[in-house]
Amino acid sequence: MSGLMFLAYLPPPNDSSRLSPQGKVAELRLELNSGGKKDKNFTTKKTALKKIVANMTMSNNDMVALFPDVIGCMAIQSLEIKKMCFLFLVNYARMRPEIAVKAIPVLEHDTEDPNPLVRALALRTMSYIHVREFVEATVPVVKHLLRDSDPYVRKTAAFCVAKLYDHDRHMVEASDLIDRLNGLLRDGNPTVVASALASLMDIWERSDAIKLTIDYSNASKMVAILPDSTEWGQTYILEALMSYVPQESGEALLLAERIAPRLSHSNSAVVLTCIRVVLYLMNYISDQKQISALCRKLSPPLVTLLAKGPEVQYLALRNALLILQRRPEVLRNDIRVFFCKYNDPIYVKVTKLELIFMLANEKNIDEVLTELREYATEIDVHFVRKAVRAIGKLAIKIEPAARQCINLLLELVATKVTYIVQEATVVIRNIFRKYPNQYESIIGTLCENLDSLDEPEAKAAMVWVIGQYASRIENSDALLEDFLYSFAEEPVEVQLALLTATVKLFIQRPTKGQDLVPKVLKWATEETDNPDLRDRAYMYWRLLSTDMEAARRIVMGEKPAITAESERLDPITLEEMCLNVGTLATVYLKPVQTVFRNARPRRLQDSPALQKRPAETTPVAVPGSTSAHIPSGFDDDHPGENQKSLSQFGMGGQPADFDPRKAAAGQSQGNLQQAVNDADEYFASQMGGMRIQEQGDSFGGNGNEGSGYVVNQYAPQTVYQPAQPVGNNNDLLL
Repeated sequence: MSGLMFLAYLPPPNDSSRLSPQGKVAELRLELNSGGKKDKNFTTKKTALKKIVANMTMSNNDMVALFPDVIGCMAIQSLEIKKMCFLFLVNYARMRPEIAVKAIPVLEHDTEDPNPLVRALALRTMSYIHVREFVEATVPVVKHLLRDSDPYVRKTAAFCVAKLYDHDRHMVEASDLIDRLNGLLRDGNPTVVASALASLMDIWERSDAIKLTIDYSNASKMVAILPDSTEWGQTYILEALMSYVPQESGEALLLAERIAPRLSHSNSAVVLTCIRVVLYLMNYISDQKQISALCRKLSPPLVTLLAKGPEVQYLALRNALLILQRRPEVLRNDIRVFFCKYNDPIYVKVTKLELIFMLANEKNIDEVLTELREYATEIDVHFVRKAVRAIGKLAIKIEPAARQCINLLLELVATKVTYIVQEATVVIRNIFRKYPNQYESIIGTLCENLDSLDEPEAKAAMVWVIGQYASRIENSDALLEDFLYSFAEEPVEVQLALLTATVKLFIQRPTKGQDLVPKVLKWATEETDNPDLRDRAYMYWRLLSTDMEAARRIVMGEKPAITAESERLDPITLEEMCLNVGTLATVYLKPVQTVFRNARPRRLQDSPALQKRPAETTPVAVPGSTSAHIPSGFDDDHPGENQKSLSQFGMGGQPADFDPRKAAAGQSQGNLQQAVNDADEYFASQMGGMRIQEQGDSFGGNGNEGSGYVVNQYAPQTVYQPAQPVGNNNDLLL
């Protein structure tokens, strides 16, 4: 047998160790400690640190084993190496605090470095680390560097005070750091002043014990340095001006005129913050002509923001919705700039559609409807629905254009596109509510498209139309019977509409509805688990069993007024939103504390110059609300208490004590089961006594005589936001 050769591959013994985490750490440690004197530019160490930072960025916590080696590199006089070492220190200090404290002497030494970039970097690194030893070591360093000769270092030190306050507010309050921060407001460098203001505002936002005060003299000085500040410095200064409370109308007007040039800034944050301050100051200006002039100045910057990216556009549009509700004259003549472009994202298009609706009037309605006709034929289903709904809302908003809007809706219904027909049905129902007995001629067109209705809202709308105008629709009973075939499978919204429509049919045309009413009432009371449907059916049953005239007055009574302005915010929320223009809260159009739980609510502070609107003078009691609205400027401080400055601490106004009213007790409690049994017997005995045959077909009359409860589940309900209690924040800056 000939010899055979066997070949086998044996991997190098060190390959597996190099691929393991321990092998990678050992390799990086070797690189950090290599190089020696030959590597004058520390190229090897820089390469190793870059690898460490890359692994750290990918959340590789094995790098924490290199802590001692990285600290050893911190003393190297290379800004690039220091940046990477400090980044490593900030990332892992809380994981290994016992090793991290060894870096404190190196950082303290770097705060005395001749290079201001190194001093600022060392201070920033110390203030980032939430470890007790670092926080205590940072305080004396910050005090020293607040008086540094370089403005960049002073600016960094100002921000570090706010970071320290975040770490340990009691320690900062017990020191004189805030007094020193106040001293920076008199600094000769605008960037330092803006940074000090930003730090003070941040501390004030998170403190209940500090009162910030800005008088006109200080506000004027702050405005004077605006042109010399950076774009973010201007934002900080303008933000701080929101804490200035004008005592005279002339002061507010002069200040608004002086900051108006910031409206043409290239930075969107500066523009939006400036708009917020101008809107705030308008509340303290008495001359309506001057207010109108300021409103005209606010329009171009908002329009300019629409030329930026879609995100900035969306923010500008959401804020424009707010501003239009508070100051309608701002964008009165600029409707064309809100017409949608083909490449706008859907969220921008929908918001533009809301603005088009708000700006539409009798003068531009032809132009608006032409534009909406184009939108209603686009591909995006969601946008088409919004466009059709906007046409219907315009018919309600602008009465002279109602016929024009209805003709356009009928033109769209003729396309036989399902989702257009359904949306048109919903808005036509609302038009009938707004203009009763005026446009019934289009009911026939709606009835021709019953097969296209498969959405609950559209079905409910069509059922409402059939029930409301049963006396005018010859085959109304047959149409309702078609819907009733699937009564048990329909959503509750449609079941409620069918129940009410059937009762309306019986009231208007008893001989047509006598077979349907008992059937529907039996389904709604015996074969449903929904309490709303069952309770309404019992109410109708009892009404029809006892007094037909009362049933006619109640069920066919005059409907509540319907308007197209249901999206408007209540005055209290609108006031707060206008004080937060440009923030995330304005995107959601919700009170600030709903978006940011710990945010300080803002209110207009009382002063002799505050222009109070009639709606603000009388608090509105909201039924069922346990909160109370305290008028703007309410102050419950003790009479003899001195006004505290920024560096003085003490508790602010205590919350008012409210004594809830005690409801009178003693209502008798009956036997519920016995009452239910009695009601069942009563309904069963009375059902036969409805005197159906005694009632003739009543074509014509709409039953509007007399007053009574309106039984209509689709009447728009006004939603009142509970009034937020306005505490005594004493929002004033030194």
